Amino acid sequence: MGMTADRRDTLIQALADASGELIRVCDDAGDGPLLVETDQGAARRQVRIRRPDGSDGWAVLSEATFQVGSEQHRVAVLHDASEDLQAREQLRRLSLVANATDHALLLLDERRRVIYANPAFTDLFGYTMAEIVGRVPTEVLEGPNTDREALARLRQRAASGESFHDEFLARDKSGRDILVLISVSAVFGSDGTVGNIVLVMEDITKDKQIETLRREMLEALTSAASLRDVGDFLCRRVEALAPEVVCSFILVDAERKLRPLSAPRLPAAFSAAIEGADIGPCCGSCGTAAYRGEPVQVTDIYSDPLWAPFLDLGLPPHLKACWSSPIKARSGRVVGTFAFYYAENRGPSPWHEQIVATCLHLCMIAIERHEASEQITRLAHFDPLTGLPNRTRYHQDIDGQLREAAGDNVAFFFLDMDRFNDVNETLGHSAGDQMLMEVALRLERLFHGGDSVYRFNGDEFLVVLPVCAAERAAAEAQRMLAALSEPFDLAGVRLAKSASVGISLYPENGRDGETLLQHAGAALSEAKKTQRGTIHFFSPEMDAVLQQRLRLGNALREAIAGDALELHYQPQLTPGTLALHGVEALARWTHPTLGRIPPDQFIPVAEETDQIEAIGTWSLGEACRQLARWRALGISIPSVSVNLSALHFRNSALPGFIAGVLERYGLPPQCLTVEITESIMVDRGGRTLETVQAVRDLGVGLSMDDFGTGFSSLSNISRLPISELKIDRSFMQHFDDDGHAKALVRAVIGIGQSLGLDVVCEGVETEPQHNFLEELGCSVVQGYLFSRPLTPDGLIAWMTERGGPAPAPATH
Repeated sequence: MGMTADRRDTLIQALADASGELIRVCDDAGDGPLLVETDQGAARRQVRIRRPDGSDGWAVLSEATFQVGSEQHRVAVLHDASEDLQAREQLRRLSLVANATDHALLLLDERRRVIYANPAFTDLFGYTMAEIVGRVPTEVLEGPNTDREALARLRQRAASGESFHDEFLARDKSGRDILVLISVSAVFGSDGTVGNIVLVMEDITKDKQIETLRREMLEALTSAASLRDVGDFLCRRVEALAPEVVCSFILVDAERKLRPLSAPRLPAAFSAAIEGADIGPCCGSCGTAAYRGEPVQVTDIYSDPLWAPFLDLGLPPHLKACWSSPIKARSGRVVGTFAFYYAENRGPSPWHEQIVATCLHLCMIAIERHEASEQITRLAHFDPLTGLPNRTRYHQDIDGQLREAAGDNVAFFFLDMDRFNDVNETLGHSAGDQMLMEVALRLERLFHGGDSVYRFNGDEFLVVLPVCAAERAAAEAQRMLAALSEPFDLAGVRLAKSASVGISLYPENGRDGETLLQHAGAALSEAKKTQRGTIHFFSPEMDAVLQQRLRLGNALREAIAGDALELHYQPQLTPGTLALHGVEALARWTHPTLGRIPPDQFIPVAEETDQIEAIGTWSLGEACRQLARWRALGISIPSVSVNLSALHFRNSALPGFIAGVLERYGLPPQCLTVEITESIMVDRGGRTLETVQAVRDLGVGLSMDDFGTGFSSLSNISRLPISELKIDRSFMQHFDDDGHAKALVRAVIGIGQSLGLDVVCEGVETEPQHNFLEELGCSVVQGYLFSRPLTPDGLIAWMTERGGPAPAPATH
C-alpha cells in the first residue's frame, strides 16, 4: 500500500498530536522521493516540513505495519533529516567539481589510503579508480627519479595537517616521469585531529620545460656565442622538446630579404636557395609571414599556392606542412621568422603554440642583442659620418696587415685637407661634414681590395697600401692630390681645395703600426710647413725631431705636475705717455738638464700632447696670485693678461673657476684680461660661445689675440663680447719696408676704434713703429722696444728704474 498525500498528512498530524508540537507539511512543497516501499506495508519518504519556529526543512517519514495477536498496528516515525541531506548534497556538488576539474585529485582517509580519485587523475596517470583506491599514493606514484627528500618532506608535512604546495616528480602507469605541482590540504574532524587528506596535482612538466628553455637561452645570450650559435642551440632544444617538428630560424634584413640563420635539420642547399629572397605575398610560409606580419599556416605544402615558387629548391619531400610566425622587434618591425615543419598534413598543437610563443620572444631578444652589439661595434670601430674604419679599427687591423706583407713594402699615407676649418667657418659645419663625406668617397673610389682607408680626427685620413715601395707611393700620393683637388659642391657653393700628404714606409720607417702612423703624421706636419698641397716622405732627421718632441712632452708633463713652470711678465704701455697699461703673463720653462726651452718649442708640444689646458689653468691662478702679492706690497700693476686656449671655453665650469680665483685673491674682475685666439670663433660646438659670454659677464676683459692671422671677420668679431683686439707681432716684422703691413695695421686700428675696442699692438721694436702707432691712435703697445718679458722681481726693478708717469687705470 503506497503512502498517499492524505495518508501522509494523517500520519504527520498524529505525530504532531503525540509530541505536542506543531508540525505540518509545507503548502508550497511537494513530496520528496519515495525512499523505501515494501509489500508488507513499510514505506519511507522524504517530505518538506515547516517546523514550529517557522523554518522549513526536510524530514524522513517512515511507516511500518506489524501484527500483535489478532491486532494490526502501524508505527510512524518522522525524522528531521535536513543536516544529513545537506551534507549529502554538499558531497554531491563536491563530486561534480572534482569530476569536472582538469587537475588530478585524490581523497585519502585517516590511514592515508585513497578512497576517491577523480577522472582527471586517471587521465594523467593511467590508473582507474579500482586500481588506486585502498593504496597509499606514494607507493603508486613514486618512480626511480623521484626526489627522496622531497617525498619525505611531503609525508611529514601531510601528517602534521599543514597545507602546502610543492613540486613532485611522479611516475605514471606506463613509467613516464611527470612533474606535478602538488597541493596538500587536511580535513580536520570535530576533535581537531586530521581526518581526510586532499591531494590536488597539476601537470607542470611542459611549463617547466618552457621555463628551462627560457633560462638556458638567456644564459646563452649572456655568453660570447654568436647569433648563429644561439639560433642553432634554440632550434635543437625545441626539436628535443617536440621531436615531431623541424625548426627554422630566419632573419629579415633592412632590405626586407630573407637571411636563413639556423635550421639544423633542413638541408643546407635549401637554406642557401632561399638566401636573399624577397619577402612578399606569395613567398612560402616564412616570406609571406614576414610580409603580412602575422602567422601563416600551410597544411599542404605541395598544393598551397604560397609554396609554388619554392617547390624546386630542395625541401625534403617528407615535409608536408609548415607553420611560420613573424619575429617582431619592440618597434613592431619584422626582423625574422620562426617556423615549424611537419611530416604530416597538420597544423600546430597547443603545446607547439606554447613553445613558439616563448621562442618568438627569445628570438626577438637575441636579434636585438645582436643588432645592439653590431651597432656598438660600428660606433667603436667605424666613423659614424663617413662609414670608414677609425683609429681603433686601424690598431686592430694593422698587425695582421704587416704580417701578411711578409717583408714587402707597405705605404702609409697620412693626409688632411688644407685650411679645412675655413669651410666650417664660412659655410658652416654641415658643409664641412659634406666635404668630409665626399673626401671619403673619392678615396674609396681610388683604393679597394686589400687597400685600407681610415678616417681619424677631423679631416685626417689614413690610407694603407700593401706592396707599395717609394716610387709607387709617390705616384699614388699624386693620384690622391689630383682627386682631392677637384672642386667640391658644398651648400650651393663650388669650392676648390687642396690636400697635403705625409708618407711613411714599412719596414724602412718602422716595424709596428703605431710607429709608422707617428712617422706618417710627422711627414704630414712637415708637408704643411713647407707648402700646402704637397707630399712629404718621412726621413730619419724627422724621426730625431719627433723623438725630441716626445721627450719634451713627457718632461713637460712632469714640469706641470711638479710646479716647475714660471711666469714672466711683459709690460703693456700707452703710446706717447708710456704709462703702464698692464702686463701680459707668459709661461716660461727651464729644464734641469735641457736648460731653457723656448715657448715656440714647448707650447706646440703642449698642444699636441693635450697639456695646453693645464698650462692655461695654472697660468691664470699663478698670475692672479702674483698680482695680489704686488698689490699687497703697494706695487701698482693695473691689470694682467693671461692666454687661454679654445679648450678652456668648451668647459662650462670656466666662469666659476675664474670667479673663484678672483675671490680667493681678493681681486676685482677689471684687473684680469683673458686672451683668446681667433680659432674660438669656429669652435661653435656645444656651449662654447655661452661660456665666452659668461666669462665676460663677470667683468673680466676679453682680448682677441693674434688678430688678423686666422679666422678674422667683422661678423665674427661682432658676435663675440670682446673688449680688446691684439694685432699679431708678424705685422711688425716687415712694418718698415712693407706698405701692405702698414695698411693692414691702420685698418685694424680703425676697426677697433669704430667698435669701441682697445687695440694692443705686439712686437713693437723701433721708435718709428711706436710713433706711427701713436699717430694712428693705437691704445696700447707692447714689445722689446720697451721691455722683454720679466720675472716678477725683474718687473719691480724695471718699474723702479724707469719711474715715469703713474700707471693707467684698468678699464674694460
